[in-house]
Amino acid sequence: MKLMDIGEVSAQAGMTPATLRYYEEIGLIRSAGRNGLRRQYGAEVPIQLALIALGKAAGFSLKEISGMFGPDGTPDLPRDELRQRAEALDKQIRELETLRDAMIHVADCPAPSHLECPTFQRLMRVAVGRSGR
Repeated sequence: MKLMDIGEVSAQAGMTPATLRYYEEIGLIRSAGRNGLRRQYGAEVPIQLALIALGKAAGFSLKEISGMFGPDGTPDLPRDELRQRAEALDKQIRELETLRDAMIHVADCPAPSHLECPTFQRLMRVAVGRSGR
């Protein structure tokens, strides 16, 4: 098995060596040994780091992400939880698209005053309805 130095893994993953050491400290990844004082990692670690980055981007905590790896470090992904998170992201995307469209309308609205614009008034009613949740 070819081992990679912490600097190589760090550069490849776009993470600092301190982040790798922290992930190792909390059990997300494991080093395979050391070459002098420098940690060495196996070929599985860049894949684990990519999954960690994806999990973080999807809003999972590091604790939640740690549960997505089996005892040997192989991915053990919770499909139902991932589906729920994807559905929540879809909802957030729809809400952000609506907000974007509203902002574009407000910026481009030809009405002399936004309070005279029926579309703006409708958007305000929708916004008030959402804030009451």
